[in-house]
Amino acid sequence: MAKTRLFRLGLVLGSVFMVLLIIVYWDSVGTAHFAPHTAFSRPHTLGPHPSPGQAAGRELAPDVDEFLENLLGAGTKQNVPPGKKTEPPPLPASSRPVPGSVEESVRGYDWSSRDTQQAPDSDGRQAARRGVLRDFCANASFEFPTKDRSFDDIPNYELNHLIVDDRHGVIYCYVPKVACTNWKRVMIVLSESLLHRGAPYRDPLDIPREDVHNSSAHLTFSKFWRRYGKFSRHLMKVKLKKYTKFLFVRDPFVRLISAFRSKFELENEEFYRRFAVPMLRAYANLTSLPASVSEAFSAGLKVTFSHFVQYLLDPRTEKRAPFNEHWRQVHRLCHPCQIEYDFVGKLETLDQDAAQLLRLLRVDGQLHFPPSYRNRTASSWEEDWFAGIPLAWRRQLYKLYEADFVLFGYPKPEHLLRD
Repeated sequence: MAKTRLFRLGLVLGSVFMVLLIIVYWDSVGTAHFAPHTAFSRPHTLGPHPSPGQAAGRELAPDVDEFLENLLGAGTKQNVPPGKKTEPPPLPASSRPVPGSVEESVRGYDWSSRDTQQAPDSDGRQAARRGVLRDFCANASFEFPTKDRSFDDIPNYELNHLIVDDRHGVIYCYVPKVACTNWKRVMIVLSESLLHRGAPYRDPLDIPREDVHNSSAHLTFSKFWRRYGKFSRHLMKVKLKKYTKFLFVRDPFVRLISAFRSKFELENEEFYRRFAVPMLRAYANLTSLPASVSEAFSAGLKVTFSHFVQYLLDPRTEKRAPFNEHWRQVHRLCHPCQIEYDFVGKLETLDQDAAQLLRLLRVDGQLHFPPSYRNRTASSWEEDWFAGIPLAWRRQLYKLYEADFVLFGYPKPEHLLRD
């Protein structure tokens, strides 16, 4: 009996030792021998434009990480037997909206092809954006909540916007209202995390919109605890160190206008019940409201932009719950002072930045970023949208989003903030 217990104890200790050995090995060697991901959180430089064949040959194959995932009970992946070819199944109907629809008008889809040639000195532009971010994060005189905390201090639930693709060594922090639907589509194609009739998607636009925003389609940092348990933070740091990390941002005030238009100018049952009804009761002094959004719209009961701004500035709002992701500040979603991003894209230069990023990741021979999302919510509209907002509210709103303006190099909108 004693020998059996000792044997079991030895087996358990040996297994733990092997897991630790694998982690230490992967941390020391890991994917460092793969060309696209050896910058260790420093800016990547673009090499010669690879051919599709070269790009495929450089795809990461994190065998040690895959073994660790299997050992720790990570998700399974269906493999095609060697030598067996599979015909791609018929894809679902296109997820593009019907031309001329209300959704197209408000969301601003543009399916026309664009010239995505690399802009002059695009590398210099990236260096400048990262430099601004790095300098203000290091500037002790520039303060905002959560700036000085460490990565270990970030709660697990606040890491749910960091999507991981282990096949190519990529981490994407998605920001709602900044082309995130199409970037999520790209991540699904790269990671092969979603199948249609047994085969992974190849064209991002073939992925239905409802599947794109299904959390089960993405591996995020917030899921690591369930997969890796006490090893999760260590593995996060390893991936942050070795993978290419990117995000896309846009002018904070324009992003707010875009969020308002898509969530409150379109009939959205969830947002009507969760947000519009409380806003109309608190700021429009309405007590009896329809049960459904369609009834409310038919009766002309809609949240105004002024109601929305009042809601954002109301100190009671975040005492009840954190801001919804569609209007939460980018620095609260992506933690740019705790995570050193390799690429900072902007919606204002989306086509050029997307093409540059896909070249950097060496997947431009595998897929293209979906046709550009036309920015109907233009910065030139700001004065019209803010015309009915009192000056004091505008200044308070700027203070609320000031960190995003400063960190990502957007000029202070003086024309909206002065008498």
